[in-house]
Amino acid sequence: MQDLNDLALFAAVVKHKGFSAASRVLNIPKSKLSKHVARLEQQLDVRLLERSTRKLRVTEIGEAFYERCEMILSGVEAAEAVVAAAKSEPAGVVRLACPIGFTPMVAAILPAFHRRYPGVRLLITTSNRRIDLVEERIDIALRARAQLDTDHNLIIRKLGEASQFLVASPALMARIGNVTIDTLGSRPTLSMNEQHLSDTWHLNHTDGTKRDITHHPVIGCGDFGILERAAIEGVGIALLPDHLCGRGFRTGVLVPVLPDWCSDATIAHLAFTSRHGMLPSVRALIDFLADNLPGAMSRCTEIDPKPAMLDAAE
Repeated sequence: MQDLNDLALFAAVVKHKGFSAASRVLNIPKSKLSKHVARLEQQLDVRLLERSTRKLRVTEIGEAFYERCEMILSGVEAAEAVVAAAKSEPAGVVRLACPIGFTPMVAAILPAFHRRYPGVRLLITTSNRRIDLVEERIDIALRARAQLDTDHNLIIRKLGEASQFLVASPALMARIGNVTIDTLGSRPTLSMNEQHLSDTWHLNHTDGTKRDITHHPVIGCGDFGILERAAIEGVGIALLPDHLCGRGFRTGVLVPVLPDWCSDATIAHLAFTSRHGMLPSVRALIDFLADNLPGAMSRCTEIDPKPAMLDAAE
């Protein structure tokens, strides 16, 4: 029977595409990795890796053996996770990726999570770009997209759906006058597109009509909080999630613009992988987010109801 350490170290060399990279990730001397792989090849009496001074290539039999190794190691880790879940409270580090627009809601519920699970430490990446969970070693990705992820390596847990609506401050609407779907693109706007000077809104009418509106935003930013504040201050018309629109309408700092038009529904969901077994700490955070994040979004009413007044002399 083969030594599991030999299998694990061989798999690490293949996964990280070389002895040097695997040595850095595992913090194990390169010479030790080479010794274990050589011993494994000797015991199997096959060549798993073809080495040269500049390149490493996995042989055909090495590829097949690597796949089986991964299955074995996954099973071992899953078994260990079952034992850990049965005998211990959630603890350790969990890495969460979160879109910038969700950070206020996540921030609102995290203190309760840490009071419940004081042994769990969180490392949170806030970004609107697509996160590769495996490559970036992320345990859970919070996502909001028009469609659910179809990656068969991921497990998806749906949180809810939301649409975005056009809003503006009462002062801006009084200043620019009537807005129609045909004139919308020529009005001052705010956009989530932070890369380009122009943007296109894909809007749907309640009667089923669809329109693509190209516009040139005054501000482009991936943070809904900044766009919301700019809309309140009368900088431009914004396309904001319904929970942000709702709190603006309730306090009177925002009014609807073309209320019969909205964006496609966005599905908020969690994406995670259980390929190597799910630790109790990861499961705890998944369940906590699923139970509490929708409520945090609906309670998202923390807002200064009055636009900031700057001194005219400034």
